[in-house]
Amino acid sequence: MRADRPQVKQDRAVRTRRAILEAAAVVFEERGYDNAKLSDIVRLAEVTKGALYFHFDSKEDLAQAVIDAQVNTHPAVTPQEFRAQQFVDIGMIFSHRLRHDVLMRGSARLTLEQSGRGLDRAAPYQGWIDLHTALMVEAKERGELLPHVDPGQPARLVVGAFAGLNVMSQTLGLDLDREVSALYTSVMPSLVFPAVAALLDTAPGRGSRALHGANGANGARGCDCSARQAVERAVERAVDPVVGAPAGALAAD
Repeated sequence: MRADRPQVKQDRAVRTRRAILEAAAVVFEERGYDNAKLSDIVRLAEVTKGALYFHFDSKEDLAQAVIDAQVNTHPAVTPQEFRAQQFVDIGMIFSHRLRHDVLMRGSARLTLEQSGRGLDRAAPYQGWIDLHTALMVEAKERGELLPHVDPGQPARLVVGAFAGLNVMSQTLGLDLDREVSALYTSVMPSLVFPAVAALLDTAPGRGSRALHGANGANGARGCDCSARQAVERAVERAVDPVVGAPAGALAAD
C-alpha cells in the first residue's frame, strides 16, 4: 500500500492542475485576462489558493499555461495516407476542439487579445506554424506537393487565416468548422497535385471524423475529446444568466 502512495499523490496533483487550468480557461474565456480573478478560478476549480500557487506562481503564469495548452495537448490521431490530409486535419481537429474543449477556447481568447503584456502570444502561432511546416516538408518529400510550393508559405498562410476566421466567426456568429472547411477546400488544390486533392477530406465535420472515425461523422456524436462537461455545468451555475457576471463574486484579488 505504501509503495502506491507516491503514485496516488502524483495522479491527484495532475488532476488538480488540470482542474485549475480548465477553470482558468473558463474565466479567461468569459472575461479576458484583465478582468479574470484568481478567487473565481479557485472557486470554480474547487481548490484552495494554496493549491493554485503550488502549481502556478501567478495569474500570468497560469494564463501562459492556458495559452501553451493549444500546442502542448494533442489528442491521439490516426496517421493518414497523405501528409496533406494530416495538414488539413490539424486545423479541422482544432476547430472541433474549440467547440468541445473549454481549455482550447480559453487559450484561443488569451492568444488573440492584447492585455497581459508579459504573456508570450507568439508561442502558439509559431508552434502551429512548425507543425504545419513539418507536414508540408514531408508531403513534398513524398511527392504530394506541386513543384512550386514552398512548405513554409502555406503553413503561415493557413495559421494566419485560421486565426482570422476564428475572430470573424465569433463576431458574425458563423460556424467556424464550415469556414475552416471552406478554407482548406479552396487552398489545398493550389498546393497539391490534382490526384491528391481529389482524395482529401476537407468537408465540415472532418475534425470529428479524424478523431473518432465513423462515430464522429456528424461532428458531435461519440466525441470524448476533453469536452469537460462538468466544468461547463459549473460555469452555468456560477455565472448569472442576466448580467453575465459570477453570482456572489468574491473580493478582487
